[in-house]
Amino acid sequence: MGFGRRSNNRDDTSEVWPSWSTSGLPSVTGDTFSRHRSNTLATHHPPTPEGSSPGSTASRPGATGAPLRGIRVVEVGHAVSAPLCARHLADLGADVVKVEAPTGDLARGYDSVVAGDSAYFAWANYGKRSVVMDLRSDEGRKHFGQLVETSDVLVHNLGPGAMNRLGFTPEHLRQLNPQLVNCQITGYGTTGPMADRKAFDLLVQGEAGLMAVTGTEADPAKVGISIVDMCTAVYALSTVQAALIERASTGIGRHVEVAMIDCISEWMMAPAFHQIHTGRAPRREGARHNMMVPYGLYRTGERTSVNFAIQTAPHWRSLCEDVLEAPELTEHSDYATNADRVRNRAKLETRVEELLSGIGHDAAVQRLLAAGIPSGEVNDLAGLVDHEQLAARDRWMPIRTGGGDAPTIRPPFNLRDGYEVTPAVPGLGEHTDAVLAELDHPPNGAKAPIPNPRNNENSMPSGSRNGEHHAS
Repeated sequence: MGFGRRSNNRDDTSEVWPSWSTSGLPSVTGDTFSRHRSNTLATHHPPTPEGSSPGSTASRPGATGAPLRGIRVVEVGHAVSAPLCARHLADLGADVVKVEAPTGDLARGYDSVVAGDSAYFAWANYGKRSVVMDLRSDEGRKHFGQLVETSDVLVHNLGPGAMNRLGFTPEHLRQLNPQLVNCQITGYGTTGPMADRKAFDLLVQGEAGLMAVTGTEADPAKVGISIVDMCTAVYALSTVQAALIERASTGIGRHVEVAMIDCISEWMMAPAFHQIHTGRAPRREGARHNMMVPYGLYRTGERTSVNFAIQTAPHWRSLCEDVLEAPELTEHSDYATNADRVRNRAKLETRVEELLSGIGHDAAVQRLLAAGIPSGEVNDLAGLVDHEQLAARDRWMPIRTGGGDAPTIRPPFNLRDGYEVTPAVPGLGEHTDAVLAELDHPPNGAKAPIPNPRNNENSMPSGSRNGEHHAS
């Protein structure tokens, strides 16, 4: 059935930046990255088929066979949630047009560590086309309306009410394009006492109780990545795709709202159930699980630790008998079940660390592996970049930036059906002229409406920020 794609052959990609030196990249850019670069970048400028524009679907490396080929997405976003959602749609083959104010996505200015681009911007925006439109101007609104009319999806995360104040209410967008899937990302929703509040990742972590279960007993902490933004992006992605599937049956789009607080609250339900059903919240336990024991980091000496997880009765018995050589722990009534071990965690974890310190780090690691107990290393970021499992599974690929090629992890969808993607981080407004030309002269003439099977028996304003966080 597909996603109800329009029949016209719209432009599907951007022209890419030329190749620069890869000097100064991290160690993954040695043999591993060089191999990907030679395999992938060599296909970056194929011959343009006769009759196709330089950015058309036919000339796009990676478009052939991509699940969302032929879907056009317009993104009006800042920072993470809307940009990441749209980037994943691009990963799956969609043509994503990122509409930016003349000042650009605020994430462009976070830093310049990726060959001149910011880490957050490069990560959340490669594979898109950038168009500058001042949506406060008549001309900008006209062009934006034309873009919406010829697109399948709109994803946006401006501040509360910003799109409405610009004149692009859900009702007006529906009039412009009844087949549009309009995904509005907000911080706290569009109703309720907090609807008008700006929301950033850190703030929603606090509001949703995530910081109350993260950190140590003495000090709550934020999660080390922008988890609320990322969580929201993933829910927005799945919602958009579900709406596209629905559109294939109905022939019409819909307005969908995805709120940051709703998304992370869904992920908070396991600890929230403890609060609801016992009246008590799980304690913050730092690098250990607050609802399972033993589970987490345990010291094997003054400066060393092991990381393991006990979830089953056989694993608990094996830990005691084969690793700790303390079978008496399995018979102790205080430790018979996980609930017992959680209640008595202080004395149990003290005893576990005493036994591990007597064994030593290297021996403890080997015993855990031999016993089949789930365990692993605690890597720093250098360990992630050089991780042997990522290298062995060919998980690195190049992206192009304004200052050179850079490595990134391949998107995790693993739908690489005979195509490779060599995306670029777009310069601000790099594709404005090309996209405006397409609006004036569509590649295949006027767009064709999506048939309804039920009827056929046979530029963002400067300062309009979304409910997002600044990277921290």
